[in-house]
Parts: sequence; structure tokens; C-alpha cells
Amino acid sequence: MLSIDGLTKIYSKKIGPAIKDVSFEVRDGEVVGFVGLNGAGKTTTIRIAAGVALPSGGRVSIDGLDIVRQKVEASRRIGWVPELPNFEQNAKAIDLMMYYAGYYGIHGEEARQASLRLLKETGLEGVERRKASSYSQGMKKRFVLAAAMLSNPQNYLFDEILNGLDPEGIHYFRNLIVKLRQEKKAVLLSSHILSEVEGLSDRVAFIHKGRLLKVMTRNELSSLEGGVLVLRLNVVDDRLLDYLGTLGKPSVDNDKVTVSGYTGDPSAVNLEVIRMGYSVKEISYHTPSLEEYFLKLIGEAQ
Repeated sequence: MLSIDGLTKIYSKKIGPAIKDVSFEVRDGEVVGFVGLNGAGKTTTIRIAAGVALPSGGRVSIDGLDIVRQKVEASRRIGWVPELPNFEQNAKAIDLMMYYAGYYGIHGEEARQASLRLLKETGLEGVERRKASSYSQGMKKRFVLAAAMLSNPQNYLFDEILNGLDPEGIHYFRNLIVKLRQEKKAVLLSSHILSEVEGLSDRVAFIHKGRLLKVMTRNELSSLEGGVLVLRLNVVDDRLLDYLGTLGKPSVDNDKVTVSGYTGDPSAVNLEVIRMGYSVKEISYHTPSLEEYFLKLIGEAQ
């Protein structure tokens, strides 16, 4: 479990805090999407949680261990994949893996076997002895993932992991995240690709200009905002509008009625309108996307 409590980071007093008083948690067996525009504070938050940057205030705990005061033990419980992997480019992948394994007390033949197994699991079998500089962006992310899995951590931090990947790479990491959830791992998934986060996350944390706006489940998002119900009918009159007005806010355009803020079952509306004697030509229902809701939150914050 990853817990972030009142996290603040100030790089310059003139510029102000990069993040301020950010608090949320990622429970075991849960994927939390961490969404925001570029520069919102996602990477800063994740770097502090990974133990590679120090907070100006607040606390991060990994399975109850403070990432600053108990860094060595806490770091063993984290698998971190940054947006832009950075490692020795002229070293062979297998040599780097065995070197990293030493940090976890894994040496010799045990380190070699563990490294080969993880490189195979991440799709790098057959290219273990190639230099990292020859890897594509997707291969570099897979390599960093393999290294992050050496300690079999309970918690994963994925910073813009889908950015710059081809469809095959996106498919691989999407399936991986689902697998980690099934294994009861805690996964924090940072991304500005909101459609991907929407389909993978149990909860979503919205951050903007360094401040956490809201954390909510996908079910909460749908129920709070409602959807848009669209009907095309043979007749649109006051009697029909009075009924639709009990469901949301209707607006009329010739034979089309749009009802915003509806949260019920569209098929029930269809049956009731037919029972009232109207002929329904077409009915459709649209729930707000994560992007639409996020833009609404930004507008309210500004």
C-alpha cells in the first residue's frame, strides 16, 4: 500500500511549490490513475514516492515504511518505471540486470537466472546481450520494468508508461497492469492519456498546477455527473417535456430532445415514452468521459 500525506515540493521560492499538500493512497489490489496536464506535478509526486527526490513537506509511506527515514527497506517494496528511462547506455542488458540484482542481495548464478527470467517475462528474450543504446523506447521501458521487478515489489509507480509506445507496447503494459491488480499489487498509473487511464483505473486522482483537485471512483464519476440522453420522436410537446423535465434538463431541436444530467436506465425512459403514446425514432445515451470531467474540474478550479 502506498500512502501520500500532505506532500509538498518547493524547488524555488520565487516560482512557488511544484506540488502542495497532495494526499491520497493506493491500496493493495487497486490501480489508481494519476491524471493531469503536463507540468501538473505528477512526475514530482512520483519521484518523491520512489525515493529519488526529497519532499519539502509531508510524508510518503510504502507498506507503512517512511520513504525518507526508512529508505532502503521501503525502496525494496517499490517498482518504479519513469517516463524517460535513464541507465548506462553502453552496457548490455543482462550485465545491468545482474548489477541491479546486487542491490537486493542477489548475486552470482542466482542473479543471472533471475535476470534472464525477468527479461523473458518482459519480452526481451533474445536481446539480453544487446547494448541498451540499441533498444527502442518501448524496449527501454520493458527493461526498466524488468529491473523494477527484481525485488518482487508490492507497489508499482508507472510514470507516463504508455507515452511514446506503439500499439503493441500499449497492449503489453495494459495487460500487465490488469495482471498486477489480480496479484493484489498497488499500482499508481500516471498519464495524460485519459482514455487509457479511464479503462484501467479503479479510482482516479486529478491534479492541476500542483494541487490535488479530487479523488474518485469511476462509478462516482458517472453517478455524480449523469449522462446525456438523446431522443428523436414523431411529436415533441409540452406533455413530453414535462415528463423529461423530471429526469434532467431537456432542450429541443426540432424532433430531437436532449436531456442532460440523466443518471437512470435509458431503456426505462424508452418504455415510458412509448406507453405515453409517442413514437420513438431513436434513443441514445452518453456518459461523460474522464477528459470531459477533468476539464470541468479545471474550469471550476480556475
